[in-house]
Amino acid sequence: MKWLLSISAVLYLLTFALDNRVAEPVLITFYAAAMILSGYTTFLRGLRNLTKFKFNMDTLMTVALVGAVFIGEWREATLVAILFGLNEMLEGYGMNRARQSMEALLAAAPKEAELIRDGQAVRVPIASLSPGDIVRVRPGEKIPSDGIISQGTGAVNEAAITGESVPVTKREGDLVFGGSVSSDGLLNVEITKAYEDSSLAKIMHLVQEAQDSKTPTELFIDKFAKYYTPAIMVIALIVTLVPPLLFGQPWMTWVYQGLSILIVGCPCSLVLSSPIALVSGMTRAARNGILVKGGVHLEQLGRLQAIAFDKTGTLTRGEPAVYEEIVYNEDRFYGVIGALEQSSLHPLAKAVMKHLAAKQPEQSFEEPLQPAVLPGEGVRAEVGGTLYWVGSEEVLRHIQGAGTAQLDQVRKDIGRLKEQGYTIIVAASERSVLGLFGLADEIRTETPGVIRELHEAGITNTIMLTGDHAQSAASIAKQAGVSGYFAGLLPEEKVAKIKELAHQQKTGMVGDGINDAPALAAADLGIAMGKGTDSAIETADIVLMQDHLGKLPNAIRTARKVNRIIRWNIGISLSLKAIALLLTIPGWLTLWIAIISDMGATILVTLLGLTILLGKDKPAVTA
Repeated sequence: MKWLLSISAVLYLLTFALDNRVAEPVLITFYAAAMILSGYTTFLRGLRNLTKFKFNMDTLMTVALVGAVFIGEWREATLVAILFGLNEMLEGYGMNRARQSMEALLAAAPKEAELIRDGQAVRVPIASLSPGDIVRVRPGEKIPSDGIISQGTGAVNEAAITGESVPVTKREGDLVFGGSVSSDGLLNVEITKAYEDSSLAKIMHLVQEAQDSKTPTELFIDKFAKYYTPAIMVIALIVTLVPPLLFGQPWMTWVYQGLSILIVGCPCSLVLSSPIALVSGMTRAARNGILVKGGVHLEQLGRLQAIAFDKTGTLTRGEPAVYEEIVYNEDRFYGVIGALEQSSLHPLAKAVMKHLAAKQPEQSFEEPLQPAVLPGEGVRAEVGGTLYWVGSEEVLRHIQGAGTAQLDQVRKDIGRLKEQGYTIIVAASERSVLGLFGLADEIRTETPGVIRELHEAGITNTIMLTGDHAQSAASIAKQAGVSGYFAGLLPEEKVAKIKELAHQQKTGMVGDGINDAPALAAADLGIAMGKGTDSAIETADIVLMQDHLGKLPNAIRTARKVNRIIRWNIGISLSLKAIALLLTIPGWLTLWIAIISDMGATILVTLLGLTILLGKDKPAVTA
């Protein structure tokens, strides 16, 4: 295309040098050649449209070119053809630039893998890999598909999937994603999914679907252009006929004006107002590990006023942690509770052991004798010849020799901890209470910063939804900094609450994509997190491929910028056309002005759309 345009431009410039030196038929030959080389595709499409009574920009330009030639304006007709060809090339460049950025982002899939077969390593196409195959990934190579490390340790760069630029250390048993890169370790990976089922393949498929889908704004523009283009042709016809027929004006002057109106009315820039901005926005989001499943969802993200969050696994880690301890017998408390909990797989026991390891890293614990699990209470075992209980406050009933004063104080302390929403663990012997731990779901370190950034990004209402009791919910809500919370909700009550919120204002729902599917579907926009889990990708409209909320505020800023630029583009496109059309009133509109206004609007909307790819996001909130 660019070579044909270049030849056309050279031929057109030659006509200036040959003017008044050669016969007019020679000049017309140069004009016709330049016009055909630069505009034949438009002309052919326009002729086909005319035979089908289909009116679009190609139809307008074809009629304008034929009309200009008919009235003998060869020079201006040729310039119109060349500039419109340049216009089309710029449009293609704008869309291709945005799409190429996305394709480069997703060009993470390796073509081959080193398969371990009968102890030998052989290179095979990744399409031939099956679940259970073992592949070897050397430092600097890409992991061919989702799998689990069966041997080796090393840092893995998961930027292609999660947008996180800092490599993550992976060990045996850890999950790895296809398309991520082994930075420094030799890894053997057991493939768990064929490539077409991997996270990367699903992302690429969804991105392609997203590029083909149309937003309400684009659908409106398409519908508007469907009526707008015939209307422009009618206006051009009126301008051409009325002044000569009713007011005795020169025919050639008003035919020229009518042709200029056809060019001004070409909806190139209007049609481009939205798609370049949307593809650029989705590309920028994908760079940050945020998968937007379509332009419509990006538009919605930019319009959100409220966001509701599931608590467990979203605002919190979904893992309990010790927040408060009350020690009555420091000599025995830590040793006893560590001895009884060290072998337990219960989440609360793991939280206690993590707390003890941080408090006294070098401490070791005795092996308890005759351990027994007491349903609804906890565990019982003998340590150092004494029987101990560790568990809920129910273990207090086993205490026989403790004084009333101590038990009253213990119950008072338990009541205070429960008022703060803590789960209680008690360590006691038959004669006394050794101490208490208050545990709660651990809030993510980035959560308060993310909520603050969301408010700064224009989200007016942040709400936490949880099935936990009110005291625990109040504690987490206060730490997170959300605007409000609703506690004690069953799954169906969460859906009802989301519908109620969505009725009041544009509301998004953020959850883990596994058990929050009904609420995600009920919201105006469903946002799932979970580091690329299948359920997250399939459930929500937008997927945060990282396992945290840190980049959500940047995604909202990008979406708002996209919506803002689309509005600007539509305004610029229509304004330039309106100004050019007003020039027909005094008869000042020329083909030169018409094509420059149309091309100028196209260049502006293209450049504005591509600015979304430029600049840097604010650092993601991490703590």
